Amino acid sequence: MRTRAQRVLATLLLAGLSAAAYAADIPKADTGKDIAFDRSRGNCLACHAMPGVPDAVSAGTIAPPLIAMKARYPDRAKLRAQIWDATVNNPHTSMPPFGKHKLLTEEEIDKVTDFIQGL
Repeated sequence: MRTRAQRVLATLLLAGLSAAAYAADIPKADTGKDIAFDRSRGNCLACHAMPGVPDAVSAGTIAPPLIAMKARYPDRAKLRAQIWDATVNNPHTSMPPFGKHKLLTEEEIDKVTDFIQGL
């Protein structure tokens, strides 16, 4: 027969394990940089070079480097529109329309826009 202290300890242990398992199922809140660097989502590095890329990562060279973005896109809405659907400004672009084709969510596009504009 268990003592009261043993039952309390066992209950707390099970509660802690349940909380840890629950927390593991919750996706972490990705940053714009996380999304931009993720090969299965933004994948900006496939085409663009940008500052802060680790040496072990090979950045692309087929699109303009993402530098001085605040000067190039002082209007955040224009940068967001470019990420949303670059074919509006250039029908022959190779940049995927991340919003139009729902490759990224609205929230992800906002995060990537903020990250890119800060470069």
